[in-house]
Amino acid sequence: MLDTRPLLLDTDFPTIKRDGLTTLQVNLGYLCNLSCTHCHVNAGPTRTELMDMETIEIVLKFLAEQKIQTLDMTGGSPEMNPHFKYLVTAARALGVTVMNRCNPTILMEPGYEDLPQFFADNNIVVVASMPCYQEQNVDRQRGKGVYADSIAGLLKLNLVGYGAPGSSLELNLVYNPDDPILPPNQQTLENDYKRELRQDHGIEFNQLFALANMPISRYGARLLAKNQYTGYMTLLRDAFEVDNLATVMCRSLISVDYQGFVYDCDFNQMLELPLIGTDKIKPHLRELLDTNWYGAPISVGEHCYGCTAGQGSSCGGALAGAE
Repeated sequence: MLDTRPLLLDTDFPTIKRDGLTTLQVNLGYLCNLSCTHCHVNAGPTRTELMDMETIEIVLKFLAEQKIQTLDMTGGSPEMNPHFKYLVTAARALGVTVMNRCNPTILMEPGYEDLPQFFADNNIVVVASMPCYQEQNVDRQRGKGVYADSIAGLLKLNLVGYGAPGSSLELNLVYNPDDPILPPNQQTLENDYKRELRQDHGIEFNQLFALANMPISRYGARLLAKNQYTGYMTLLRDAFEVDNLATVMCRSLISVDYQGFVYDCDFNQMLELPLIGTDKIKPHLRELLDTNWYGAPISVGEHCYGCTAGQGSSCGGALAGAE
């Protein structure tokens, strides 16, 4: 597979530092029931990398000792990790908000039928991938039949109370374009999603997160193969907004891979960009339990322009107007 990593390391992206640490983003493994064209972690059904119980116990210890507010679980499909439910219930017992980045088709797979109720019982914030409200676009990006299964999965979440008016169960959807373009205005697109999904399927949700695709891993290889990499990077650089630097996710988040090694963000994890300011080339979470994160420098590369272009892009959607 073509690799954009060598092209991303030399950069003039501005220096940024961490404000503190409120969120621990944990990749539970690269196993997924789908293999999407935009996936920046190359997840899929044949991947075998999964976080083991020993590492999960270290995650829980870190949550407690650092007084982390939010556990942000990702993958692959995080639910496919056999220790998923244990991590959720243990983190909730610590008073930590748990966010799960869910591919809604997993709710239609045999053996996962109980997940919507489990999510609800533990008041998990569900962030569900839904790259478009139109069937042909979703199936082109994620595979034939994915749209229908995604709709069915979202309806299951609605059935247990997610996204319902007045409900405390939060369901957010994620849009990302298939083409090498910037996402449209997030609020305008959210209005379109809510209108179309309610009208066509009776689906309700809270917010839409509009994310730009990062020029790394599978998506980066696709850009190179189609001779679109240079044009896409020019687009990102030309759309750079300095105000977005104040709210990029890496200022309050660190990313942990399935083995427990720590990076500044999920994208740096995929590029294996090391943390700055530690005496370890590849620090492990167990070695950082008492770290003071305030003011720590953050590793940057050309891909960081993807987070700061236009309205901005982060795991929580657009940055423009974020506090």
